[in-house]
Amino acid sequence: MKRITQIAHEKLSGVIHLGDRVVDATVGNGHDALFLAQQVGARGEVAGFDIQTEALHATGLRLEDAECRGPVNLYELGHEKMGQVLSSWKGTVSAVVFNLGYLPGGDHNIITRSETTLPALDEALNLLKPDGVLSVMLYHGHPGGQEEMETVFSWSEQLVAGYKQELVEVEHPQAPKLLWIGKLNLTNTLH
Repeated sequence: MKRITQIAHEKLSGVIHLGDRVVDATVGNGHDALFLAQQVGARGEVAGFDIQTEALHATGLRLEDAECRGPVNLYELGHEKMGQVLSSWKGTVSAVVFNLGYLPGGDHNIITRSETTLPALDEALNLLKPDGVLSVMLYHGHPGGQEEMETVFSWSEQLVAGYKQELVEVEHPQAPKLLWIGKLNLTNTLH
């Protein structure tokens, strides 16, 4: 059985192309940032956000070890600030990736929280180009995780027309869930 993270990467590889702009909203240990950088190549751009210095350090080392050549900019800021930092990217981003929970191997008391996650999700939708995707990995087996997941599901149910959603789950009940939101290209459907 495939891991849910592998499923997410397979889905992302179908929408991210060389030269694209992408965002890792919660860099953690850098697995997604490296994957994104490899997908967009040297002509693409990756922006990564995390509030923890050790997460950015681990990500930088992972990128360096993989001899990542593409431009990756890491910001020691909360994901809710991505719209401010990337204001010139509005409507041009192919994918924004979130892993909600805590930093694996880090302080489990530092977790993502609904009060910053929901504004970050709104910012992410503003950054997406038509046919862009939002990939939200919801880890819910820790204190606060179930509550955040339910809040994100409630947020996603409020999205108006123009977005296609899919919830991907694997059989294990404690496994994270993947919320996949695609921004529809409405200009193609109007003709």
